[in-house]
Amino acid sequence: MRVAIIQSCYIPWKGFFDLIGRADLYVVLDGAQYAKRHWHNRNRIMTPGGPIWLTIPVATKSRFEQPIDEVGFAEPWADKHWRSIELAYRKSPFFAAEAPALKAAYEAAERLDRLTDVNTLFLKALMQRLDIPTVMARDSDYSPQGTRTERLLDICVKTRATNYLSGPSARDYLDESPFAAAGIAVEWMSYGPYQAYPQRGPAFDHAVSVIDLLFSTGPEAAAYCRPSAVEPATETG
Repeated sequence: MRVAIIQSCYIPWKGFFDLIGRADLYVVLDGAQYAKRHWHNRNRIMTPGGPIWLTIPVATKSRFEQPIDEVGFAEPWADKHWRSIELAYRKSPFFAAEAPALKAAYEAAERLDRLTDVNTLFLKALMQRLDIPTVMARDSDYSPQGTRTERLLDICVKTRATNYLSGPSARDYLDESPFAAAGIAVEWMSYGPYQAYPQRGPAFDHAVSVIDLLFSTGPEAAAYCRPSAVEPATETG
């Protein structure tokens, strides 16, 4: 049982889906503290003039330590984001095929009140579109205890994980020894290398939202979410 435990992101890049696609279970860590200028509520799309940010306006004033799963919105945003996406991609080769499902997701998102629910909505829709069978759950389903390493380990134990797949940024704080003591192998994700695809921007950029990949490659999108090289994409800690 390989488990990945990651905070939710808004329409994330293809590497995010590469990571969770390698797990049997993806636990959304939205009980963690919300961080400004993170990927929780924003991402980039490509335009003919270069990448631009789509940022969900969230209510954070006087709520400095609120967890992600309590974050609400400062103003309506979904229709504005969809119009930006439509303007950027309407001439893309697979826009006509991919747009209806994504537009429906934005219409559904407009009726939601919390960031975590919006992110979960898009993640589930995109996972289905990319044929990723990984099961998704929330950290609150397991009432995790402790902070940082202890919290992650507690979730792994409760999910009966044999392997914990972590993003590379966690190397700065994750202590692997408690996992080893619990008989859980820590694996570190190494992103890519990913194959480039026809993109409408002035210079190719891998690190834009996966929706760029969908509008650009259509039925081939899932293949571009996997490394193009034969070399292993994970390192065992």
